[in-house]
Amino acid sequence: MNSDPLRPLVDTLKTLAHPVRLRILALLHAGELCVCEVAEVLGLAPSTVSEHLTGLRRTGLVREWKVGRWVHVALADAAATTPLLEALWPLMAGAEADLARDRAQALALRCETCDPSACPPSRTPKEPA
Repeated sequence: MNSDPLRPLVDTLKTLAHPVRLRILALLHAGELCVCEVAEVLGLAPSTVSEHLTGLRRTGLVREWKVGRWVHVALADAAATTPLLEALWPLMAGAEADLARDRAQALALRCETCDPSACPPSRTPKEPA
């Protein structure tokens, strides 16, 4: 039994302590993406990106849902994580040029690497069950 009330925060901070996960969060700060787009921008295998997303999802920082056979991800809207993410963005300002390049590449890829017919024009995701 884990009775440490700080454990969730410690787990979240450990999850944040990886450059790939910080880049993923910065990408998602600009809006939702398909996992294949995240993988393409980061130059990583989709399975590696999925492992990083698992940690981010487990700590409540991101959410995901399926659109056809494609998995889309976005920042979570959870009240518990929003203040943490808002505090994170100014701390990442030193890497803004690199992060802006990642975001521009992600926008250029928009629905080219996944099935365009699977991306709804409304872009409003369903909350996971």
